Amino acid sequence: MNRRRTTSAAVLLALLLPLPLAAAGTSAAADSPAVAESRRTTVELPRPTGRFSVGQETLHLVDRSRTDPWAQSGPRELMVTMRYPAQRGTGGPVRYLTREEARLLLVDRGLDQAIPVETLAGTAAHSRSHARPVAGRYPLIVLSPGFTVPRATLTALAEDLASRGYVVAAVDHAYESAGTAFPGGRVLQCLACEKVEAAGGMQAVSDTRARDVSFLLDRLTGRDPAWRHAGLIDRSRIAMAGHSIGGASAAAAMATDPRVRAGVDMDGGLATPVPETGLGGRPFMLLGAQNRAPGGNPSWDSEWPKLDGWKRWITFADSGHFTFSDFPVIGDRLGLPSPEAPLSGARSVELTRRYVGAFFDQHLKGTPQPVLDGPSADAPEVRFHTP
Repeated sequence: MNRRRTTSAAVLLALLLPLPLAAAGTSAAADSPAVAESRRTTVELPRPTGRFSVGQETLHLVDRSRTDPWAQSGPRELMVTMRYPAQRGTGGPVRYLTREEARLLLVDRGLDQAIPVETLAGTAAHSRSHARPVAGRYPLIVLSPGFTVPRATLTALAEDLASRGYVVAAVDHAYESAGTAFPGGRVLQCLACEKVEAAGGMQAVSDTRARDVSFLLDRLTGRDPAWRHAGLIDRSRIAMAGHSIGGASAAAAMATDPRVRAGVDMDGGLATPVPETGLGGRPFMLLGAQNRAPGGNPSWDSEWPKLDGWKRWITFADSGHFTFSDFPVIGDRLGLPSPEAPLSGARSVELTRRYVGAFFDQHLKGTPQPVLDGPSADAPEVRFHTP
């Protein structure tokens, strides 16, 4: 991808988003074409664990009340993947990424010589396009991805939540990923990567995403909803989770929008400070890699006391920044594990689903979850912290 970053911005991004599979990717870049071709295989994400099948639809939303802060022209745009409980045997296949989205992501991650574009784009998920919904009213969970990576990287988590009885809205925020397909054949690349420092650093991203989420909720739960199945959403039970800056944005959204009742930050530094008055007693969970234990990230240390509701600080041993995304399981199945984060891809998905799902089951469905009360014998990798 042709883009330049200022030196300081590049350092900031490196701290926030270390390359997944870094060591493996370095050696893989030197692979012969024959080795790369051998990885042209179908990669399948783990199956969802809930009782429902999963339907999927895509929305393009345009906020004409705001000028895009990165393009500095035109309205703010979002691409949203809606997933929901669906009737078995209905709907058609879905695509993980478009070919161009996959190509740009691989280039950005330094894996374009190691993984064929078609392999990543064709990653097999378990949702069904335009499947018939199962009638009911379900809590809504908004998912926001890490900086420079698309919403598709949270597919394994999104599908599992939908299979457990949630409506899930995964959001791509315009100009904040390596490449996101928009209507009209447009693929919007990461203008924010060049402009984030001048705009106020990563807090500008977090604050912008918080406004995106409020607009999204307006369009999903307002008088004239943008989604044809909006009647599935229980407007009184809305929450948010995100990875990296997407997780920071969950706290930022809660600080400005009381509709967001609970939040999970998956390994994201809290770029937007939590208000001194807290989050109105609403629950929040910090879920991090092994280096996010107390003392590992200044923002978690400083903002933790301000979280004034039910809260947990949990880390996974042998994990890395991308443990909470699809990257580890894709890497494992292509023979490209990360030696810096030896927790297996399958276990990464299993633990992320278990603890994120338990959090929402407890705080949106009112079902107590003992797994959130402390260490479990069947999850020795999980650490609970009480600073």
